[in-house]
Formats: sequence, structure tokens, C-alpha cells
Amino acid sequence: MPELPEVETIARGLAKRVTGDVIESVWLGQKKEPLKSPAAQIARALEHRRISSVRRMGKHIVFDLQPDDVEPRPVRASSKSRRRVSEAAKAGVGARAASHVQWIVHLGMTGSLRVCEAQTEIAKHTHAILKLSSGRELRFVDPRRFGRLSVATAFDAAGVEPLEVDLDRFVSLFRRRKTPIKSALLNQKLLRGVGNIYADESLFRAGIRPRRRASSVTSDQLKKLYVGLQQVLSEAIALGGSSISDYVDADGEEGFFQLQHRVYGREGEPCRVCKTPIKRVVIAGRSSHYCPTCQK
Repeated sequence: MPELPEVETIARGLAKRVTGDVIESVWLGQKKEPLKSPAAQIARALEHRRISSVRRMGKHIVFDLQPDDVEPRPVRASSKSRRRVSEAAKAGVGARAASHVQWIVHLGMTGSLRVCEAQTEIAKHTHAILKLSSGRELRFVDPRRFGRLSVATAFDAAGVEPLEVDLDRFVSLFRRRKTPIKSALLNQKLLRGVGNIYADESLFRAGIRPRRRASSVTSDQLKKLYVGLQQVLSEAIALGGSSISDYVDADGEEGFFQLQHRVYGREGEPCRVCKTPIKRVVIAGRSSHYCPTCQK
């Protein structure tokens, strides 16, 4: 599943390519799983909206939308598109009354957002197509259908942003917690956007084993974890994220941070610091990688 650096990379790429464009029409597929909001509500909320910004919030991509500056022009649409518009009208959603609307995209495990020329062949597993005034299309593709699409007016993800939280607040998140420190790092109600890869990598830099109970981690160790997590996330963003499995950025390019992994996915390989073989354990159903010598 794309984590904070991957989602940040995608959001930045999309911001450069589609900010200022207008969504002229929306087509949504027949699969219900990707739709967290009703199809009619999504279509009604997005059409004839200008994309004012694209940003990341946790593992979500948030499109901030404003009404277009001009009166919407009629758009020729396919029968499926016309049905969606008809459904929206019958629903009486009234999304146009709100001046600020947000389109929220969670990529799930295999989701991607692709900016394509209109004549580009539509990929299998495409669940949403937004026709833009520039003549291009923004397409949501998700083979496994774990991604989610929704609309909101004041979306706010749970937890705090790990790249914005101060040291004192960070330390306070983990005190007196009886769960393993790795599980606490993955708790999106505490920190938003941190996933398996960057939890493992930051714990290695802090010298903390993933199974350690969070409440047993000292203040000095938590300070090291804070610094390690900030470094890992910043470095991963600079390298375009980690391309594990299906991840590509908004331009279809892979990231390069996987080449810098010190423990994640390196079971049995020598530690880059002490040469001890990297171990893998399962914590709450998730694989965790660590060095038994460098981490205590």
C-alpha cells in the first residue's frame, strides 16, 4: 500500500499537471467497492468544478475544487455518463450550493491516478474517468479495488502529520502505550501516513526493535525515533518513494528509495552496518524487519 512518501509524490505530481483545470464530466464504473460516497453524489459534486489545489493528507489525496468561473457548457457524454448525471439530478444532492468541495482519493493497495490524453486506451480496472477542459482525462485505476473515492466539504484525516508534529507531541503519543512500538507507529489515529516500510526503516535508525512495548521505550530513544522518522520520510520523498509491487508516480515513473532500504524486505541479507543477517517477525499480522544486533 502506498505510504506517506508515495502519496506525497503522487499529489505533488498531480498538482503540477491538473491544478487550474476544470472537470467537465465524470464517468464512474459499475463496481461499488471503490465508492465511499454514492456515485450520484460524486458525479454531481465534481462536474464543472475547477481544481484549485491537490495535496496529501495522511494517505489520502485531496483535490480542492471550486466552481468554474464560467457557466458550464453542455458536454456530450456516453450513455453510462448520462445515466450518472441523471441519477445525480434525481438524488437532488445540491453539491453546487457549497462553494468549496473536496474529492478524496485513497489509493488502497494497487490504486493509481493517471493523467491521459483522451485517445489513450482505457486500462482494465479503470473505475473513474474525469474529462478535463484541457482535453485530457484523469483516470482512477485499481485492480484489487481496495482504493476509495469520496467527496467532502471539510475533510480531516485522523492523527497528526509526522512531518509537522513537534518532538514533545511525538513523545507523548507513545508513552504508557502497551502495544509494540511498531504497532503504535502504524496506528493512523496517532500518526497519519506512516506504514510498514517507513516504520521498519525509522526503528532501525533509532536502534529499537519493533516488538518492544511502546511504554518501555525511553525518552532518549523516542527522540532518536522522531529524528529517524523525519529523515526517512524526507529522504523517501526526495527519491520519489519506494516502488514495491505496483507503485508508480503521477507520471508512471517508479521511485528509488527501495534501493536505500536498510532492513525492509531484506530478510536474511547482511545488515548494512554490522553484517548480521536481517530478521523478519510478524507483529499483528504485519511483517517486520530488523537487525538483532543494531536494534535492542
